[in-house]
Amino acid sequence: MTALSHTLAGDGVRIAYRFDGDAAKPVLMLSNSIGTSLHMWDAQIPALTRHFRVLRYDLRGHGGSGVADGAYSLDRLGRDALELLDALGIERVHFLGLSLGGMVGQWLGVHAPERIERLILSNTSAYLGPAGQWDERIAAVLQAPDMGETAEMFLRNWFPESMLHGDSAAVREFRAMLLATPQRGLAGNYAAVRDMDLRRVIALIPLPTLVIAGEFDTVTAASHSEAIAATIPGAKLLSLPVVHLSNVEFGEAFERAVIEFLLPA
Repeated sequence: MTALSHTLAGDGVRIAYRFDGDAAKPVLMLSNSIGTSLHMWDAQIPALTRHFRVLRYDLRGHGGSGVADGAYSLDRLGRDALELLDALGIERVHFLGLSLGGMVGQWLGVHAPERIERLILSNTSAYLGPAGQWDERIAAVLQAPDMGETAEMFLRNWFPESMLHGDSAAVREFRAMLLATPQRGLAGNYAAVRDMDLRRVIALIPLPTLVIAGEFDTVTAASHSEAIAATIPGAKLLSLPVVHLSNVEFGEAFERAVIEFLLPA
């Protein structure tokens, strides 16, 4: 396994990242879901590195990245991504984000479109209110003795029953990622989701954009993806028969859609 590299965000928090693929190819930056690490993309790397140099990183509070105390903001998460690109001397990338990663992608599309070539927003939302539910989750995760109960809640929201009740390697891997997520990191990212409302401003995104929806997604509902695609000028919408983790549950179709969108004929 290739070791992670690290850089520092503007506020001093360590951000972990890694590259895969040929340095001569265009860069595709991947941003992960809350409660996971950059390893949520492991299965996609063989297909994606045939066409791209893949840059993955851990959102603050996750994986190999540092954990800051208190509430995080989407602005801070977006700046983490920009500061990573600056530290690596990369001017422009394709960007693919899923769930919380897709929220970061929307922020980048609004605030730093000059850094993005093409944008893919998968299983995400522009708004996930009301705020009260997030305050309850923040309190619960900080008071819990460990991540056990929270991990099982996430898994129920991410995977179909058939995978949860079978001996799924993917479910085991994602459970391990959740159990390894620091509770303070999860709570900080919950606050970023709580305070996010991009519903109007994403109309400013000028980029070629693909929105991927999960037909059975109970977290970032298909209607949320439809609203994003309807608001971003010229955006394309693809619906897959999945719950939340499209890249895991329908990997080949997901990879094909990503590659075809990023490498238009």
